[in-house]
Amino acid sequence: MFFTLFNFDKSIFKVIKFIIITSFAIGITHTKLNAELIKVAQSGYQFLKIDADARAAGMGGAFTLVGSGASSMFYNPAGMAKATHNLDFFSTQTNWLADIRYYSLGITKKLGNLGTVGFSMLSSDYGQIAGTRVADNTDGYIETGNVNVEATSLGLSFAKNITDQFSVGGQIKYVSQNLGKTLIPDGSEKLNETGGLAYDFGTIYYPGIKSFRFGMGIRNFSKNFKYEDDSFPLPLTFTMGAALDVMDFLSRFGEDHNLLFEADAVHPIDYSERLNIGWEYGYRKMVFLRSGYKFNHDTESLSFGLGFSLKLSGILTKVNYSFNDAGDFDPVNRISLGISL
Repeated sequence: MFFTLFNFDKSIFKVIKFIIITSFAIGITHTKLNAELIKVAQSGYQFLKIDADARAAGMGGAFTLVGSGASSMFYNPAGMAKATHNLDFFSTQTNWLADIRYYSLGITKKLGNLGTVGFSMLSSDYGQIAGTRVADNTDGYIETGNVNVEATSLGLSFAKNITDQFSVGGQIKYVSQNLGKTLIPDGSEKLNETGGLAYDFGTIYYPGIKSFRFGMGIRNFSKNFKYEDDSFPLPLTFTMGAALDVMDFLSRFGEDHNLLFEADAVHPIDYSERLNIGWEYGYRKMVFLRSGYKFNHDTESLSFGLGFSLKLSGILTKVNYSFNDAGDFDPVNRISLGISL
């Protein structure tokens, strides 16, 4: 009678059980992760670790499984195969620490039963950096002009639904970084620039329990790069996660409401293990509120996000914003614009 009065659906207990178990695992893992920091500063090309999409950043970077379309290329390219539109495009500006800005964009095109192809780009703007050289004068140095520092990634992706439940995707990208010139004592100059290929790969599997899915992603797999005599790897990252729409188990709320939840276990090559969790509430697939948390991250932690989606003349327009706490630094803001046809 008690349950009849409050109109409880039996499936709600499955949701509660899932959330309790996940939260318990998060608590245990977070305690363990905080015990010791290891593997710090063992990779280069740190710009490849930056969240490239405002929606993903608003969910604390927990985007391995809920991402679809163009933005998924930066997290799990298998998500491209889950896009519901023939053509998808997005672009993001990230206002990072120390007035650094990152710009990312992606576009995907469905090729029917053949799969989905995509192109991605990530570039940087480090602002004005003054170059100096040691000199025997009152100041102890002389200015040598602005230093040209830049970092870029260009990628080609492919994804396919192998079955209705299993999807795979991969990306090959050319990454490069220019750290300016070094003046040699003999008067010559040395350009500090490297570049090469890197690879991403991911899977998504739906076991048949409503919208529940799990999967994995590998990002920045490559050979070591080298500046002079110093060899270093890219920030290779392995992620495993699970996600579901909680409202699938709460049918009494109707189809106007969605509540996505994802938890990702992150294993980076240059830091101890991390855990990202994220939520996204959507109303009529038009207005979205997001929140997330990055456990054991060296700078970021709590995040919030807001999004709007509106279809006009057959074109779906999307605007997303995220706010990420960066500890002792100024907060990180991102804004993304997207269209789908």
